[in-house]
Amino acid sequence: MRIFAVFFLLCTLAVFAQQSPKQPKATAPLANGSVTDSLYHNPQLGIIFRIIQGWVDRTEQTRGSPDNSSTGQVLLAVFEHPPEVKDEGINSAVIIAAESLSAYPDVKTAADYFEPLTEAVTAQGFKVVNGPYQASVGAKALVRSDFNKEISTFTMHQSSLVMLSKGYAVSFTFLGSSEDEVEHLIERLSFASTTSVKH
Repeated sequence: MRIFAVFFLLCTLAVFAQQSPKQPKATAPLANGSVTDSLYHNPQLGIIFRIIQGWVDRTEQTRGSPDNSSTGQVLLAVFEHPPEVKDEGINSAVIIAAESLSAYPDVKTAADYFEPLTEAVTAQGFKVVNGPYQASVGAKALVRSDFNKEISTFTMHQSSLVMLSKGYAVSFTFLGSSEDEVEHLIERLSFASTTSVKH
């Protein structure tokens, strides 16, 4: 059975857009960040992600129209295998995205954002394994929730971490074939000063 992570991830982003309770006000767009030597760095948000060698970057293809950057944008989308190639099993992926908080006036904390996020994820057939709980990446405090989905002989595992920054809800979605794989992917995420980064 062909399982493409990109389908779920793009559907999730589309569901978020449909659920926006009102037409959002313009929010200053975030810098997309850049990838150099398999290291994604977004100085504006202080995000650092070490991409696994050989993984495929599909950020540009999933980013969509630049005209929508004030409401939501994909900052990074990387996959273990090219999502357009037929394959069996789980295509592990990491997606970093941001949505303007102006689209969600009731979202005051990162935990609040999990209401629309969980609705979108469960609409794709995932089950909640752990509801929103406090988590940290280094010294950075985030909120996390875990999900899984049984497909044929496979179990798809997803963990999403969220922080609020610069008027955006910034989400980090990790998709893998096991809980251990998801944890290893999360370990590749770190945060630095918004003005400097160590390579």
